[in-house]
Amino acid sequence: MTEDQLPEREPANLRFLRWLVTALTAVMIIGVSTIVLLLVMKLGQTPALPVLPEALNLPDDAEASAVTFGPGWIAVVDRGERVLLFAPDGTYRGAAEFVPAPE
Repeated sequence: MTEDQLPEREPANLRFLRWLVTALTAVMIIGVSTIVLLLVMKLGQTPALPVLPEALNLPDDAEASAVTFGPGWIAVVDRGERVLLFAPDGTYRGAAEFVPAPE
């Protein structure tokens, strides 16, 4: 065999670089697959909706503009700048009034 017919051996740095690129590709495939799996699992869950009482008896002068829920309470904001608090079964607990900020 002559010197022209010998197979060239690739440098060690090139082999190491080829190994790094292959490892990076595998890590990226695993990472993207994990993110997609987590998104599918999270978006597939149905959100827990609050349990609403049969009726909320608002005071006569109240006109509801917003409702929000918390652990153990329901708050109704009326147009008169009050927050009406109710128990989860719909019983009235009390109210808080807000004073508008000076402009």
